[in-house]
Amino acid sequence: MSKRGIDFLEKWMAEHLPNALTDDPAAISDLADQAMKAADKEGIRTDEISEEVGPVFGVIADAMLHREGGLAG
Repeated sequence: MSKRGIDFLEKWMAEHLPNALTDDPAAISDLADQAMKAADKEGIRTDEISEEVGPVFGVIADAMLHREGGLAG
């Protein structure tokens, strides 16, 4: 079942992160909350994702930091 969680998170990030340019921890926390709410709506438990990737906040923060071209600074 963890594969399903990872697949969901990867798809969610691909759809939502290109529109989000931030390194603000509060904004990243909001994105992580949005991702987990969306997963819940799809019937995917938080632990299905976190067992494989750890805290979703960290995954999103890392993705934002390493996005192509990085953040303007």
